[in-house]
Amino acid sequence: MLAIIAPGQGSQTPGFLSPWLTDNSFRDQLLEWSEDISLDLVRLGTQADADEIRLTANAQPLIVSAGLLGMKALDQTGFSLAAGHSVGELTAAAISGMLSEKSALSLVRERGLAMEIAANATPTGMSAVLGGDRDEVVHAIESIGLTAANENGAGQIVAAGELQALGLLSETPPSGARVRALSVAGAFHTSFMRSAIPHLQEFSQTLSVSDPQVILLSNKDGNRISSGQVALDRIVAQVANPVRWDLCMSTMKALGVTGVIELPPAGTLIGLLKRALPEVETLALKTPDDISAARDLIARHGKVGA
Repeated sequence: MLAIIAPGQGSQTPGFLSPWLTDNSFRDQLLEWSEDISLDLVRLGTQADADEIRLTANAQPLIVSAGLLGMKALDQTGFSLAAGHSVGELTAAAISGMLSEKSALSLVRERGLAMEIAANATPTGMSAVLGGDRDEVVHAIESIGLTAANENGAGQIVAAGELQALGLLSETPPSGARVRALSVAGAFHTSFMRSAIPHLQEFSQTLSVSDPQVILLSNKDGNRISSGQVALDRIVAQVANPVRWDLCMSTMKALGVTGVIELPPAGTLIGLLKRALPEVETLALKTPDDISAARDLIARHGKVGA
């Protein structure tokens, strides 16, 4: 069984779309999407510096559009499962057939703007806690007023909250763990994002939704969601609730996934999968040079005759 997965915020790097846009058809597509959402995705993906693409309102549409370009490059329907980490859920929603590409990009544009406003209200951030016992790490995070915002599996939990508390966590890490600050501009997937939800709920009601055509996993609990409307409601609510990527990976294992391709900007999720599910064949679709290998993986793990 083949899964296609999509990364979240923080996976972007300056100029990462440049290799893709040597293909004029991809450049034209990105220009069209840029016009649709009033954001210059071509410039952001090729010329903008790290600080500019770190801004939430820029990063989120850029990441989703990159994933959708990668999917177009594969030009395949042989996959059985889609999942995304955080904002990557919107990429997954689009490739599953739940949302159109235009709807997914319109929603992620509103999501990024609303979350940036929420993030600017209070100085907050996120730090990865690497290693240590899971229960001990979560207790240490919560005991100083932080939230375990992402449980990513493979010994990685992301703490989020006020900067002072993050500093304390870094100074006194849990036993057997180390703490690394992340380059994100807010405490995403925590109560600090609640103010973004009403606007996103209202905006989501303007979108046409279909039930997914492949297995679609939810960050809330790793479960398969068969209803498009339920999936959309979960995606909106997930803005202020923890991401359980560890449970998504557990579901992939339980369902018998044997091959996984990560869409651009790829690499982060494949790293987690290699540690959590070493028996699964994986590929990070980083540049067009990876397309041939990706299609070979699809041929061996995808649906027969797709």
